[in-house]
Amino acid sequence: MPHARSTRRRLALTICAVLAVVGIFVVKLVDIQVVRASELTAAAESRREISVTTYGTRGSIVDANGVVLADSVERFDITASPRNIGTTTSMTVNGVRTEVATSDVFAKIAELTGAVPADLSTSISEALAVNPESDFTYLVKHVTLAQFQSVSALQIPWLYVELHPSRSYPSGATAGNLVGFIGTDGPLAGTEYQQNTCLAATNGSSTYERSEDGVRLPGSTVVSEQPVNGGTVHLTIDSDLNWFAQQALATQGQAVGADWGTAMVVRVSTGEIVAAADWPSIDPNNLNSVSAADSGARSFTAPFEPGSIMKPVAFAALLDQGLITPSTQVVVPSAYRDGLPAGTSITDVWSHGDLRLTATGILMNSSNIGTVMLSEQLTEQQKHDYFTAFGFGTPTAAGFLGEEAGDVQGAATIDSISQRTQMFGQGITVTSAQMLGLYQTLGNGGVRLPLTLVSGCEHPDGSWSDVPVETGTRVVSEYAANTTLQMMETVASQGALRNVISIPGYRIAAKTGTAEVAANGGYGADRIVSLAGVFPADHPEYAMVVTFAKPDTIKSSAAAAPAYHAIMEQVIKTFRVTPSTETAPSLPLTW
Repeated sequence: MPHARSTRRRLALTICAVLAVVGIFVVKLVDIQVVRASELTAAAESRREISVTTYGTRGSIVDANGVVLADSVERFDITASPRNIGTTTSMTVNGVRTEVATSDVFAKIAELTGAVPADLSTSISEALAVNPESDFTYLVKHVTLAQFQSVSALQIPWLYVELHPSRSYPSGATAGNLVGFIGTDGPLAGTEYQQNTCLAATNGSSTYERSEDGVRLPGSTVVSEQPVNGGTVHLTIDSDLNWFAQQALATQGQAVGADWGTAMVVRVSTGEIVAAADWPSIDPNNLNSVSAADSGARSFTAPFEPGSIMKPVAFAALLDQGLITPSTQVVVPSAYRDGLPAGTSITDVWSHGDLRLTATGILMNSSNIGTVMLSEQLTEQQKHDYFTAFGFGTPTAAGFLGEEAGDVQGAATIDSISQRTQMFGQGITVTSAQMLGLYQTLGNGGVRLPLTLVSGCEHPDGSWSDVPVETGTRVVSEYAANTTLQMMETVASQGALRNVISIPGYRIAAKTGTAEVAANGGYGADRIVSLAGVFPADHPEYAMVVTFAKPDTIKSSAAAAPAYHAIMEQVIKTFRVTPSTETAPSLPLTW
């Protein structure tokens, strides 16, 4: 029986405790919903929900070795709540919390960020003029992490900071014309623009609450959409080689007083562009580093009449058709007039009488007359078809932003003069990239591969897309391609520039080119000079084209030779190209 009474007492005490707790909750509920309802409503209304953008990180652009050419760095936007700014503000300086004039606060922020104090106060005034209850305005944009930390240490109640990634180009002007740049409205040029689908990030959003005095309330942040970072664009170029090529172009270009220069190198077995240098070269960190005309990549976007570096097309086509051999004998006269309008003739750049040259001698001496005479064996349709098969008249597969197609005249509409002059590079326009494709094809046994500048897009999850497919197209027979290279070897071994462009231990197939520049309906005194070739000629690995526009002091391909030699040497060192193992055939030049 005592045990039963004890149980009843405990039950009664438990019931009383429960009723007491419930009573407390009832009283609290009445206090919140009735007694303090207006007070709490006002406090809640004083809190303001702020929506902010959560920035994703734009992807990087890297070279073939993973060297970063463009990436995103952390920058911060300093913003303010204008409605909460009075004439004085509490601020922490050297660990001491002090009430100071707001003008002094602006002065301190300006000191730490490099802004102008008057601009800060103007931003506040303009925001309040539009909306007296304004809760947001920018004070300073894109400050560094160190600046952000210095400003944050002031503990200004109405000031807060947002992360805003910005673009940086760690390699400066190296490949700057290829990389491109970003403006205030987004990507504007180069790979930045062309590959924006891969690089672009997707921003997210979040909200948080701030108290009436502008202080962000801890724990109030709600992420409504997560940001998605951009992918990484992998270029095929070697940035160190590209830098060297740019320096070589700058040195020689300035020495001869050229307007601009380009140098391109391709791996013949893959079509990968390992260098695409432009001089002048833009530094994307400083868009005023060069003129607007020099900010693009002329290698892809500036068609020109190439001159004699086009002649290998004629010889490869003739060999492919079985119409000539390297020893074919021709009597080359002082001028050629067959099939041309009265009073018109084709001449060579040097005066001469009748010359007994072989086909190899014609190519080595770069005779316009001899090239035209041999090419008369081809029909106009055949000439056109070989030009287009080598890739002229259409942009390359590299697909660079703003790439031009050049101009190849149609077989049915071409005039009688251009029918002949195009065979030595006049009356036809091409880009350096297209010309590089010609020499890649000859070096690859007559098979043209798509030129590639971007090896693919690597996504944040590690997957890849937009990887080029190396599908080759045969343009001429292996015999025609290899024999053309053997004929071109005489330029490097016996031509006027042999002492400049030759490299001991390596067989080099080269071709010089000096083209007149069209102006005012005719040709003037300006020239575009080039050197192009393949090396080593016995086991081709790389093809290269170097071009200078309008040199002042040397108006022949000799102006391009020093840069060509320097870059070729650097390619050999960079990729450890094996020396030649076979001797070049001895081809007769005369008969």
